[in-house]
Amino acid sequence: QGTGSGVGKSLIVSGLCRIFSDMGIRVAPFKAQNMALNSFITRDGGEIGRAQALQAEAAGVEPSVDMNPILLKASGEAGCQVILNGKVHSNMRADEYYEFKNEAWNAVTSAYERLSKKHDLIVIEGAGSPAEINLSKDEVVNMRVARHLNSPVILVGDIDKGGVFASFYGTIGLLDGDADYIRAFIINKFRGDINILNPGLDMIYEKTGRPVLGVIPYLGDLGLH
Repeated sequence: QGTGSGVGKSLIVSGLCRIFSDMGIRVAPFKAQNMALNSFITRDGGEIGRAQALQAEAAGVEPSVDMNPILLKASGEAGCQVILNGKVHSNMRADEYYEFKNEAWNAVTSAYERLSKKHDLIVIEGAGSPAEINLSKDEVVNMRVARHLNSPVILVGDIDKGGVFASFYGTIGLLDGDADYIRAFIINKFRGDINILNPGLDMIYEKTGRPVLGVIPYLGDLGLH
């Protein structure tokens, strides 16, 4: 999960998938709900987010609609097109989609169960921030997934945007009991002298009880090799 959109969750999941695949582990990515206009067409004609297709390639497995059971394509202020299990379901306004959440959740859990039967390890990606407290009771992609699977969470923050420590601390503070699922942090897109950053890593551990697992430098354009 991440402190917000664009912090690098998708890329980090891709990296983890490649690492685990190279270790000989049957690994696959999973993102319950993605919002993106650019989709990937699977071998059997289903639509999923392009990020999940890249993650599947990194894992060395065939992209599947089970890796991204819900894809939302924004269509302006009127709402979005809902792709369910790779197929167009309907166009919905935000209020209509919230009413649809039970059906969406059933699709999420069923897709995960099918995927998990074929792989040893699933690397799950969240969406946006888990601390959007106005949406917490309706979301199907962040802490609801973590609760359902009792899955540990690594929280990614983008230091290039500024305020990464406040974002970590604030996310923990807003999540109440769900914060227990967050076990560690990753700082992404770091530029500069790591020695200047190091005191902050110790301080955020003291304040939250959670370590920073790693600091990833700002690497610019990246590709999968």
